[in-house]
Amino acid sequence: MRALSVASAAAALALSAAGTALACNISEFSAEAKCDGDKGVITVTDVDPSGVPATITVFLQNNGADLKKVGEQVVKGSREGVTITFAEDWKPDAEYRVHVKAAGYVDEDIKPNLTTPSTACKKEEPPAPSDTPTPSAPASTPAEETDSPTPTPSESDSTPPASSAPSPAAGDSNLAETGANSNTGMIAGIAVGLVALGGGAVFFGLRRRGASSDR
Repeated sequence: MRALSVASAAAALALSAAGTALACNISEFSAEAKCDGDKGVITVTDVDPSGVPATITVFLQNNGADLKKVGEQVVKGSREGVTITFAEDWKPDAEYRVHVKAAGYVDEDIKPNLTTPSTACKKEEPPAPSDTPTPSAPASTPAEETDSPTPTPSESDSTPPASSAPSPAAGDSNLAETGANSNTGMIAGIAVGLVALGGGAVFFGLRRRGASSDR
């Protein structure tokens, strides 16, 4: 009887230890970076058959430190596996820390940290060629036309030639300035006419006087 009791206690202890070992373990969790169309996502799968609730927290890393908290969700695993998804448009070769916490069972990170693929989900499209034509550079002017200096006028060309005509005498210039030379001819003609007329009158007068004395 006593031996039976010892055997039962040993079996119960073994079953308890086995149940504890199968309840929840960090090795039952895995993380992966995937693409959902053009967007990136991070998935965490729990294959714990006991279905112990576990809180999954994802952090973006930068030089070994948490840069930001991506999100937090609770998962209940199964033997077939239960997967949860975090929407995260990750960059190529980025690093994420995935922490698992199941009260009384697990409180640690999935090792190693998750590294995203080297290729982004959305491929960069080359820029469309512009429809606007690029203006062509203006044709260069021949060196002969552009480099030829403008002829500088010589001293002989720029200075007007001196006149060879004699300058008017001082008297002429004074007459021209006063305007006397403009009426001199007319006055002289009138004077000559008057003198001739007076001389003729005197001549005929004397002739008449001589004729009358001869009678």
